[in-house]
Amino acid sequence: MLFVFFYSLAQGHLLFHFLKALKKQKQSSTTEIKTFPRVTVQLPIYNEQYVVERLIEAVAQLNYPKELLEIQILDDSTDVTTSLVQKKIIHYPELNFSYLHRENRSGFKAGALREGLKKAQGEFITIFDADFVPDPEFLQKTLPHFSSPDIGMVQTRWTHLNRPYSMLTQLQAFALDAHFFVEQLGRSHQGAFINFNGTAGIWRKSCILDAGNWHEDTLTEDLDLSYRAQRKGWKFVYCPEVESPAELPPILSAVKSQQFRWNKGGAECAVKHIWQVLREPHGWRVKLHALAHLFNSTVFVAIFLSSLSSIGLTWLLREEQTYSYFPTLAGLSMLGFVMVAGVYMMAYLQAQGFSWTSFASVIWKLPLFLCVSMGLSLHNTQAVLEGLTGKKSPFIRTPKFNLEAGLVPLQSNVYRWRTFPISTWIEGILAMIFGGMLVFGFFQGSYVFLPLHGILCLGFGIVFLYSFKSR
Repeated sequence: MLFVFFYSLAQGHLLFHFLKALKKQKQSSTTEIKTFPRVTVQLPIYNEQYVVERLIEAVAQLNYPKELLEIQILDDSTDVTTSLVQKKIIHYPELNFSYLHRENRSGFKAGALREGLKKAQGEFITIFDADFVPDPEFLQKTLPHFSSPDIGMVQTRWTHLNRPYSMLTQLQAFALDAHFFVEQLGRSHQGAFINFNGTAGIWRKSCILDAGNWHEDTLTEDLDLSYRAQRKGWKFVYCPEVESPAELPPILSAVKSQQFRWNKGGAECAVKHIWQVLREPHGWRVKLHALAHLFNSTVFVAIFLSSLSSIGLTWLLREEQTYSYFPTLAGLSMLGFVMVAGVYMMAYLQAQGFSWTSFASVIWKLPLFLCVSMGLSLHNTQAVLEGLTGKKSPFIRTPKFNLEAGLVPLQSNVYRWRTFPISTWIEGILAMIFGGMLVFGFFQGSYVFLPLHGILCLGFGIVFLYSFKSR
């Protein structure tokens, strides 16, 4: 709980700088592009039959001189996606499409990007994942930010095509808004390390090469390259005013896959970079936020261990005169949750607008989000421990569904997984255990952990039921 508390202090500090950055943003003026450099747009694709045509259509609408624009389709697909791509690009003879198909997915996404970079003609490299629908003015809005030769990357803010689809997509949007509003802007404002988010950003090609190109030794190649580049002195710019819409996973199995990759990859990057960052001549605030940034997924380990520990402590707290200091410590640690809740609340209101409707909505979404996050703590703890201990696993891409288009119903989607791992059954068992602890604490008169056990029972129960529903 102390770990969670100190992490929440870092989040609170980011919220402070986020609010300062908002004032600065209102005073800043936008600039127009003056010179038009050659740009390569990279589209890494692997089995994306439901969204790839939409992606190509959107990229074809980019407002940029056609003779200076190269569109690389990095296709590692093994299904009908390949034929869909080849048929689609024929409709745009005026565009410079470069189609690269690898039979061997060596290095997964990082390997595909590295192969494409060898042939890329552009001075700047833009990357879009398959589920994104970029703004036609994307290049016009981002390229002016490369005003200095030491600026290596510009990241834009993700928005969500299917936010209202279900409770699950709304809660994901709730979490991502906190990252793209408060965390990214808060870090950027104070000159701390920020990260390229894998897509919807634009790189200076020389920055990628100077930082050592794409590596596949972590599951988050984007975070890894971001730290290598910034450690070499390159500057990053974050542009929350430029929106890049994308799809949120509509089923929990896909969310779990994405969460596993992000959390394990983050832990792998922590092991790879933290000691170098601490030894290098960065400011103390930069180092502290790098610690919080690289180890943010470790919060799930702390939450899961605290959850298990609370079972034994509930038994001990029957003797209140012996352990009277526990309620005080528990109350202190809960301040951390209050600060984290403030971060998510501010991010949500910033995304949705400060209105009575938004305030009413956040009242139920925030507690539910905390419940589901704690319900995912077992799954994410496994990911973090594998990352910290160096256990390797393949890059599992998040399946895309494009349900809004009505192409194929969810039940018939070929990318829907039918597996039901043992960890899901454990989540169901934990829901019952914490439900039992809720009853036990109530009848024993030990009320300190009742709120925690209620959240855990609900959280693990929701995760179990939605996992079962995802089959």
